[in-house]
Amino acid sequence: MCPVRGRRPALVLAAAAVCSTALADSAPAPASHVPQLLGAQYTFVEQEQTALVSPYQGKLSLLPGGDRQPTHTIGLYSGWAPLDWAQLYFDTEKFMGAGVSSATGVAGPTNGDVLRQGAPGLKKEFYIARLYARLLLPLGAATTAVTRAQDQIPGSEADTRLELKLGRLAVSDDFDRNRYAGAARTQFMNTSLWQNTAWDYAANTRGYTDGVVIGYFSPAWSLRYGIYRMPLFANGQTLETLNRARGENLELTLGSAATGTIVRLLAYRNTARMGVYTHALALAAASGSVPDIAADDAGGRHKVGAGVNLEQPLADEGESGLFLRLGWNDGKTEDFAFTEVDRHASLGGQISGAHWSRADDRLGVGLLHEGISPEHRDYLAAGGSGFLLGDGRLNYRPEETFETYYRAQWSFAPTAAAVRVQLSPDFQYIRHPGYNQDRGPVRFYSLRLHLEY
Repeated sequence: MCPVRGRRPALVLAAAAVCSTALADSAPAPASHVPQLLGAQYTFVEQEQTALVSPYQGKLSLLPGGDRQPTHTIGLYSGWAPLDWAQLYFDTEKFMGAGVSSATGVAGPTNGDVLRQGAPGLKKEFYIARLYARLLLPLGAATTAVTRAQDQIPGSEADTRLELKLGRLAVSDDFDRNRYAGAARTQFMNTSLWQNTAWDYAANTRGYTDGVVIGYFSPAWSLRYGIYRMPLFANGQTLETLNRARGENLELTLGSAATGTIVRLLAYRNTARMGVYTHALALAAASGSVPDIAADDAGGRHKVGAGVNLEQPLADEGESGLFLRLGWNDGKTEDFAFTEVDRHASLGGQISGAHWSRADDRLGVGLLHEGISPEHRDYLAAGGSGFLLGDGRLNYRPEETFETYYRAQWSFAPTAAAVRVQLSPDFQYIRHPGYNQDRGPVRFYSLRLHLEY
């Protein structure tokens, strides 16, 4: 607070001038109003799936003899702040290759960088990943400096603010984030370890959608609400209009990086043209055919779910810490946009390489336990298929996964911004792939190269 009381007018005016300058200096503002390249990345993954016990298989099973596939992704990320309170972002990406076994046969796909990018008919060309506006309304004088990053214009932002985002978005940019398990290109590769997979969030096949997010942010807590377009059909590229199909998400975040422990509480409700597992089973029983969930699709059906997400820093200025996720959805309607998971539990941690004189390196270890609802089990056991799973029959057990990776990093600074090179060997072991005790276990060995600017 600026003291402007005083008996002499000259002193009052001088104090007011100092106060005005201080407030102007501390006002939230971008470092530049010029459009800028915020980041670029290239990620290469070579992944091998081992052979597995496979007494039978369906059209979406893991290949019994194993598989090996390379994948590549390229991304360019730009931003512009024409006004102190208004920002525009444009990102473009391209992928090449496909996941092992066409990224099917497991509840938690093992190469999250190209989760379903290899779907048939999906062109391998540059596409718009994000194109959105971000509007900020400060609600206090305190600010925090922010550095240049993907979809982050450098400068300062108000610690307490209202925020609006609208346009082409990735839902996971704003919900269910986690410092230690939140990026397939630099952390865990298994989709179920960088996301709550019981949260069937709105997205097209590539993982993006159109929507609006509004949020309140303060140093101690924040609250976000987002509404997004759902795909026309399961794992589809075409998006429906909001009045016909939408994914709604509400997340309360308690704590901050400054205070240590962070807890995120998520609730969601999807409305889309979905099938109902019990209906599909009844139709199949009446006709003597194999159940087909897509044949029961009808508009206006719902899926509801919830999740808990925990970050617990331990040491090394937060670079070493633990994470925990729990997720649940009702499991009555078909899984539609993300993966085929109705129950989720994961935990693990990250250790900084500072303990062995490699401060930029990271070691990660994660465990995962996933399941599906009774209706979903009966559907798969009767020979039904979703968009990721379908062995033709099912001897149900929860899918269990262990993953560990080591990320070695080297940084170079030929300009004002650093170029980082990361090399990460990764290992995953999965019991009961596709929730099927009759199949597996199976191992996945990967080598990931990630370059970023």
